[in-house]
Amino acid sequence: MTDQQKVQPKIPTEIWVLVAAAFIIALGYGLVAPIIPQFAVSFDVSMAAASAVISIFAASRLLFAPVSGRLIDRLGSRKVYLTGLLTVAVATALVAGAQEYWHILLLRGIAGIGSTMFTVSAMGLIVRMAPPAIRGRASAVYGTAFLVGNIIGPLVGAALSMIGMRAPFVIYGVSVALAAFVVWWKMPRIDEAARNKNDEPPMGFSEAIRDSAYRSALVSGFAFGWINFGVRVATLPLFAAVVFEHGGAIAGLAMAAFAAGNAVVLQFSGRLADSVGRKPLVISGLVVNAIFTGSMGFADSFWPLLIVSALAGAGAGMVNPAQQAVLADVIGNHRSGGKVLANFQMAQDFGAITGPILIGAVAETYGFTVGFLICGFIGLAAAVVWAFGRETLPDARGVSVEVVAK
Repeated sequence: MTDQQKVQPKIPTEIWVLVAAAFIIALGYGLVAPIIPQFAVSFDVSMAAASAVISIFAASRLLFAPVSGRLIDRLGSRKVYLTGLLTVAVATALVAGAQEYWHILLLRGIAGIGSTMFTVSAMGLIVRMAPPAIRGRASAVYGTAFLVGNIIGPLVGAALSMIGMRAPFVIYGVSVALAAFVVWWKMPRIDEAARNKNDEPPMGFSEAIRDSAYRSALVSGFAFGWINFGVRVATLPLFAAVVFEHGGAIAGLAMAAFAAGNAVVLQFSGRLADSVGRKPLVISGLVVNAIFTGSMGFADSFWPLLIVSALAGAGAGMVNPAQQAVLADVIGNHRSGGKVLANFQMAQDFGAITGPILIGAVAETYGFTVGFLICGFIGLAAAVVWAFGRETLPDARGVSVEVVAK
């Protein structure tokens, strides 16, 4: 064992600042996420119109991602991150004062713009600040903060349900503003100094797409968004409502089981991605996630659904840190990659938007079993694509991360 393998660098303080901010953001989001459609319905609109409040947020994230990438390359990740957080804080707090349905629609669209700004720039900050040897672990810690916040947030929201549906939007706005303050206070202004020391231009999409690892990451990002951010959130509750008597409660428990499986695996998947390689973790995670997501349509009783949900979450926990580390490996610490990160985020968001729509249509015609099987096939197809992608961890192949294998 070499000295490099024995002594791992510590996660930088700046990344812990992002982790703290991520937890605060996710905790606040957990307060409002369950009530957004209900609040829209209170304005006497249809269920389709209420769902549009969710869709416009996702659509604005997708459409504004290229702009956020260009802003990061021009202004730096820190400025874009803070601007995005403040945009979400103000737009969400103003939802509490909405008097018409279109007010909610407009404000959620603006919040979506802010969301993609801070999401893509957070990836950029981690790319720049995480030492290559611990990129997987840094991504896992960041993902765990979001996950824990998303679990605790709805519990806090349930305890505060007596305060009505408007107050949580103000609380969320204040919590995001608090996160922005924490980052402004504790995060050093590193972007400008780093750019002055380095003459390398930002990495463009045309350069990154020549790397087989980045191409593979785009495919796995699309599949990950389709399965875990789209179908699991939108279609699983509908499946539970059809199959089980208390569908809402069962869906909530299934999502909690997914989160639990994810949280457990995140405790070691980042370290594995930094030791055995990014590629084995991504491929294994995609296969596990695909198999157990594809099995959900066969889970017609309580315990099987919880078990396959937990195992699907475990697969997702294997994929995410390694996938984020691949992006950081491709870009490197010494240049910006706003457009590269934005296009990855677009692939993921596109999967999250189109997945529920298409699988919902399939489920109506052919049943949920076929719909979930299609999700499994998409995940396995992404794993096959990754089999032809390069390994980006230096120690796994004995090559530098700066070398692009065609």
